[in-house]
Order: sequence, then structure tokens, then C-alpha cells
Amino acid sequence: MSSRQKRQIACLSGLLLVEALVSLCSPRGPHLSAFSDISQFLLLSLVTAVMMANAISTSGQTRLFWSLMASGSLLWTVNLALWTLYEVVLRREIPDPFVGDVILFIHVVPLMAAVALRPHRPSEHQKLHFSTLNFLMLLIWWVFLYAFIVFPDEYVTLNIPVYSRNYNLLYLVENLILLLALGVLALSTESTWKRIYWNLFAAMALYTASSEAINAAIADQRYYSGSLYDIPFAASLCWIIWAGLLAGELKPACEPSLPERPQWLIFAPRFAMLAILSLPVFGYWAWFGDASPAHLRRVRLLVALAAMLVLGLFLFVRQYLLDRELVRLLDQSRRSLGNQQRLQTQLVQKEKLASLGHLVSGAAHEINDPLTAILGYSDLLAANPGLETNQIDMARKIKQQARRTQELISGLLSFAQQSPGEKTLVDLGSLAQRALQMEMLRLESKNIRVESSVAPGSPPVWGNSHQLFRCCLEIIGNAADALHETGGGVFRLSSRVEGDDVVLEFSDSGPGIRDPQRVFDPFYTTKPIGKGAGLGLSATYGVVQDHQGQITCHNLPEGGAVFVFRIPRAKQAVVAQTKTEAAKA
Repeated sequence: MSSRQKRQIACLSGLLLVEALVSLCSPRGPHLSAFSDISQFLLLSLVTAVMMANAISTSGQTRLFWSLMASGSLLWTVNLALWTLYEVVLRREIPDPFVGDVILFIHVVPLMAAVALRPHRPSEHQKLHFSTLNFLMLLIWWVFLYAFIVFPDEYVTLNIPVYSRNYNLLYLVENLILLLALGVLALSTESTWKRIYWNLFAAMALYTASSEAINAAIADQRYYSGSLYDIPFAASLCWIIWAGLLAGELKPACEPSLPERPQWLIFAPRFAMLAILSLPVFGYWAWFGDASPAHLRRVRLLVALAAMLVLGLFLFVRQYLLDRELVRLLDQSRRSLGNQQRLQTQLVQKEKLASLGHLVSGAAHEINDPLTAILGYSDLLAANPGLETNQIDMARKIKQQARRTQELISGLLSFAQQSPGEKTLVDLGSLAQRALQMEMLRLESKNIRVESSVAPGSPPVWGNSHQLFRCCLEIIGNAADALHETGGGVFRLSSRVEGDDVVLEFSDSGPGIRDPQRVFDPFYTTKPIGKGAGLGLSATYGVVQDHQGQITCHNLPEGGAVFVFRIPRAKQAVVAQTKTEAAKA
């Protein structure tokens, strides 16, 4: 225990000792009543202040917990303020029935709602509007119980013995339920919250016992303000203050989420459902089982019907919010599943390219050496004047095929290259526009109409301009070949910014992609033999992945194919640093 905690306990013990000495040494009278009422009012005000301070210094679920505790304490303080007003200011006896009894009864409801929040649990599975609805339904049900059981004998037909008995019994049940909930929480947690729950449990248990003793003394006309019955009550207030101060110093955090949460700990929604189901039972008893006069039975029945209407409305709102939450969770699950499948496909493709790259790199280097020798000897044969014409033609064909094989090997080495290359700030839209202009003559010669919509001033990306330029040429070239097969068509290029990504979209009105799922696989091609090795799109996929981006393709419903590049925009810090270095240079 820290020295600060020891000082706090000493101060609270001193206050309690002064209260006890004054109660023991002072005779019954207005001065003792004034001292007792004012001191207890100040203690309750301190309880409210401590709870509000905890609410201000915390956040999230914990803030809501302490705010509800402060609300209950404030209602408690208002009740005692009215008590003090009658006894100290007006110098009158407390009337019976007393309007403060309603406030005293209601003040436990926010405390119960606070405990139902279980602030030691993470709040990611709970929504504020659901917690608010649970609290309101709980509040309405307890107000209904008061109006159903106590109100008819208090204000419709005054029957003080019945009213007092029913009120005391209902108030005791209310406090016992709060104690039960606090005990369950104290037993179900192992964190710092355990100490706070146990202290609140002990303080409220002491208050419940003292409250029952005071009620019994009032019934026997043995109670007066400042009597010995007030000492346990003051002790309970000091204990609540100590629990609040302890929480403010320890600042307890949420426990880690459990894989399986016990369903019996979900107190608030279960209690709200039980409250709604209990209303018809109360209505049935009021009409068929109540032995009270007819006008009291009618009041109770009307109260039950009104509570059914109000709680039914809240149930409708709750169901509406639950439906919306369910739809949101389904959409989120669908998006998560799509992202997971997309990520899995990317990982498989990346691993496939990496393993194939190692294999191709070794094989290409082994083939390149004898191929170089073949090219050299074919040159010597073609330059030999002693050979016949058909032999020279044969040597030239050997050289031509060897040269073609060497180009294929160069493509394999380019595909297998693992070095990412130097990266700078690149305007992706301008780069794609430049690639399109380079291929413009080829496209126009094949009767292909070009439509370009590149957003000016798009944010730069961090990448290798040469690699990205080759990727754009590869996509444009494939689209040109596809459109040439159908006798021409339309090729479209567009760029835009979506969130943190710069997006390039290449689309055409051609026949579409035969198998979009395999288009990025190495050596997959639909072109005739000799027209392509099927490595261009695989290399493009690897380049985009190296730039932390994504490339996808799909067919359009009206015909044609779409390739979409998504590359993250450069961070502001990188852009600023690059501009600074350029200015210095």
C-alpha cells in the first residue's frame, strides 16, 4: 500500500471517528441532526465528485461505468439534500410519504446499469446505443415495480404500514441484486478490477445492512438523525469514497478478451428480456390475484399496460438496431472473406513466381553459355568464303534461331531478376500516358480508337519508373493484339485516386480474357507458338507486387477486358524529403 493510500485511509477514518464521537457525546436535538445531515450530505457529495473525476480521467467503457456511478451517487445526494432541507432548514419532521423516497429508490438503477457494463471487459463487442437501451429498459422496469407495488398505497390510497413494508422490501431486493452482480464480477475477474469490485461490494453490503437497520428503527420510532444507526451508514460512504480513490490511482485496464465468454455473465440484455416477460405476469396477478380494492387493482393494471407499451417500443428499437448491426457484420464478413481470398491468391502467386524464378534463373544461365558459343560459331561459318551458298544460308538460319533463343533467355532472366531496382517519385498517370503515346502508331495501324482520361496532378507513387513503364507497355501491347484479332475496337486508359492508392485502369472492347484466373501464371499464353512466351504478365504481376500494389483483371459484361493497377501513393514525409534533396541539388 502506497503512502498516498495510507493518508487517504487515515483521513476517511478520521472523518468517521469524528462522526462517531459526535453521535456518542451529543444529546438528541437540532444541533446533532444538523451536524449529522450536513456531514452525510458532504460525504455523499464527495462520493459524487470522486466518481465524476474517475469518469473525466478515463475513456470508453470505463468512462461510461464511472458516469453511471456518478449519476446514481448524484440522485442519492439529492435525496439527502431534501432530507437536510426538511430537518435543518425548515426544522420540520420528515413527511410520510416522503418525495425523496422515489429518488432514493431510483438511485440504485444507474449503479446496477454500471455494473452490467462490466468495464473490465473490452468494449469492441458492445455498442453504446445497446448499453443505453439496456439501461433505459432497466430504469423503466424498476420505475414500473415502484409504481405497481408501492405507488397505489402511497398516493392513490394512503396506507402507511403497507406502503412502508412494500417499499422497504422492494428496496432491499434492489440492493441485494446489486450486491449479487458485484459479487459475480469480483469472482469472475483476476485483474486490478477485482480489488475495486470487492471494495464496492463490501461498501454496498455495509450500506444495505445499515439501511435495513435504519428502516427497522424508523418503524419502531427509535431512529433520529445523528443516532448510532448513522455510523455504519457513514462508514459505508467512506468505503465507497475509498473504492473510487483506489480506482483513480490504479487506473485499471481491460482484461484480454477470452476465446469463450460465459453467457451467464451477460447480465443487462438478459435482465431486460426478463423484465419484458414479467409484465404479463404482473398484469395477470393485478386482475385475478390481487385482493386490494378495485380502484387499486385498476391502477396496477394500467401501470402494467403502460409499461408493456413503453418497453415494447424499446424492444422494437433494439431489434431494429440489432438488424442493422447484423447487416453491417454480414457486409464486413463478406468483405473480409473477399480480402482474405484475394490475399491468399496473391501469396500463392508470389510464392509460385519466386520458386519458378529461382529455377528459371539457374537454367537460363546454364543455357546462355553454350548459346553464346553457337552464335559465335555460326558467325564464323557464315563468314567462311569456302562454303557453298546453301551451307552459308544454313549457318545464317542457325544464327537466326540462336538469336531468337537468346532473346527468350533474356526474357527469362528479366522475369527471374530479384533486385527491385532504384525507386524514385513517379507520376503514374503521366508515365502511362507516355507509354500510350509510344504505342499510338501501332494502335492506329490496327484500327484501334484510343480514349484517354488521365487525372492531372495525381499524387506521386514511390517506384521504379522503368519497370512501371514496361508494365504499361505490356498491358497496352496485349490489348492491341486482342483487338487486332477482332478487326479493331476501342482502348481506354484512365487514372484516378481512391483513398491512399493511385489507380490505373486499362480496358478494351475486345473478346475478353479466356481464363482470368490464370492470366498471371508463368508461361500461360493464348497466342500462337512463336508469338509469346507467356512471361510478360507474370513479370508485370511481380513488379506491381514489389511496389506494394495490386493488379487485377476481369471481363466486362458487355465484352472486353479490364486490367487495374493499384499502387500506394507516396507518404507525405517521403515527398517532402525528396523535394528538399532536389532543392539542395
